[in-house]
Amino acid sequence: MADGTGQGITIRCVQAIAEIDAAQWDACADPGNQASGRQASGRQGSGGHGGRHAQNPFSTHRFLLALEQSGSATAEEGWAPQHLIAEDEAGQILGAMPLYVKTHSQGEYVFDHGWADAFMRAGGDYYPKLQAAVPFTPVTGQRVLLHPAAPDEIGPALIEAACALARSNHLSSLHITFCTQPEWERFGAAGLLQRQDQQFHFINRGYADFDAFLASLASRKRKQVRKERETAMASGVAVEILTGDDLRPEHWDAFWTFYQDTGSRKWGSPYLTRAFFDIAQATMREDIVLVMARREGRWVAGALNFLGADCLYGRYWGCVEDHPCLHFELCYYQAIDIALARGLDRVEAGAQGAHKLARGYEPVATYSLHWITHPGFRRAIEEYLTHERAAVAEEIEELAQRTPFRKGG
Repeated sequence: MADGTGQGITIRCVQAIAEIDAAQWDACADPGNQASGRQASGRQGSGGHGGRHAQNPFSTHRFLLALEQSGSATAEEGWAPQHLIAEDEAGQILGAMPLYVKTHSQGEYVFDHGWADAFMRAGGDYYPKLQAAVPFTPVTGQRVLLHPAAPDEIGPALIEAACALARSNHLSSLHITFCTQPEWERFGAAGLLQRQDQQFHFINRGYADFDAFLASLASRKRKQVRKERETAMASGVAVEILTGDDLRPEHWDAFWTFYQDTGSRKWGSPYLTRAFFDIAQATMREDIVLVMARREGRWVAGALNFLGADCLYGRYWGCVEDHPCLHFELCYYQAIDIALARGLDRVEAGAQGAHKLARGYEPVATYSLHWITHPGFRRAIEEYLTHERAAVAEEIEELAQRTPFRKGG
């Protein structure tokens, strides 16, 4: 499809990320690494890094490829890839969008089940819909991926192409979830509906180590954190931090058991297949930090994290033995330790969870954009979102007053 820029740019839809050149995709998804000379082809087989970590590992070709090749994000699972790429006359990719046709609302973490119910009660078909997102990954990142040399028109052209794709295929809507605030502001001003929510992130305010972080907390909260860390280790648990070539099949065998247990309790069945972890071992092990707990020679719990250039992203946790405070230790406190040791700016510990607040994680806003085909339904959602944004802003402000930090510290 043509994008209307008049500069010899075409936009087309690609139904498998494997059909898109990895280096060209990553030149849009992670242009800083491309500038440093790191080539996608050099990491496909080894999982190694020739430069810094990706700014956001989840937008990279290797992560999206692992989702598709493992059978985790496929049409059969309700995630049919329809990635958009904008190319110049020479075939150079100047922009891209990770895009999927969805037949349900699972694995998104921006909840629209109420919208779907209302639309269907009114006699409409909410599914299928179009989703610009990283499947199963509630992490903020660019959803309109732009090459540094891309003309200004490429971003709006990709958005219009996505809307046109929805219209031409009789899809109810387009949802751009966990986009960046600049994208939210730019494309919201252009007419997309704006939605907000909140998560809890640890912010590194220049702490030298965990003790320095503790010193910033109020006395009672500081004692609570210390007590929780002591409690977590009281049953004789030993913690190991694994990344890169230290990761072995035995670790993934154990973690798969943990992940299945958590998945079955939270959403019925795990989103990721076992094959995903094998592919991640082969192509992304330098992007991964696995925090594992062992007791009496047996792996009993683990937390999976991904590394970005300035952030540690907590993704999955699970266990086969219940020990008080072990979840807090592996998912939150060990993540802070890792971030401080690596000089990272923050830890993003996933969606939801107000219990993170007492453990030094602060409320931050998240953003999504929505385009609704039906005019009447669009107006109803627009009115709803106006009230919801005000409520979310009020909640973030209230939560910010409840952080555990010393007043004036």
